[in-house]
Amino acid sequence: MNFSHITDDLFVGTTPSVGEYDQLRELGVRLVINMRFSQKPEPDPHHPPIKLLWLQSIDSPFFPLSVSKLVFGAQAAIATIHAGGKVYAHCAYGRHRGPAMGACILIAQGYDPHDAMQLIKDRRAFADPFAWYIRPRILKFAQEWNEGR
Repeated sequence: MNFSHITDDLFVGTTPSVGEYDQLRELGVRLVINMRFSQKPEPDPHHPPIKLLWLQSIDSPFFPLSVSKLVFGAQAAIATIHAGGKVYAHCAYGRHRGPAMGACILIAQGYDPHDAMQLIKDRRAFADPFAWYIRPRILKFAQEWNEGR
């Protein structure tokens, strides 16, 4: 598992294996948001289990990220953080979808959208929330999130 510590409450990275759930638990992670399309998350065998949220998304400009899924993920993340837990957002490589979800979580916490994307990029150099087909979805999320508050 390759991940980056974005804030005290947020990690972004690659898909964790079941064997890596202990490491996530030690970090205080209580919610894992899986943005992959075809790889369902493995259930956590421990009690209490880490909550797993699967928001199937395709990393392609032909299939824009669903803003409703980003909103759903951000809502779950905020609830987890307010309850004292931490969040791990991931996709296959931790480059587009996971970082997009991470940026949306930061926006939901009050970050400016551009600052959120830049923080993700600064803390995870491999991430590209500014990709031409990812950035507009993050900005659309920010618009809808802020209008709904």
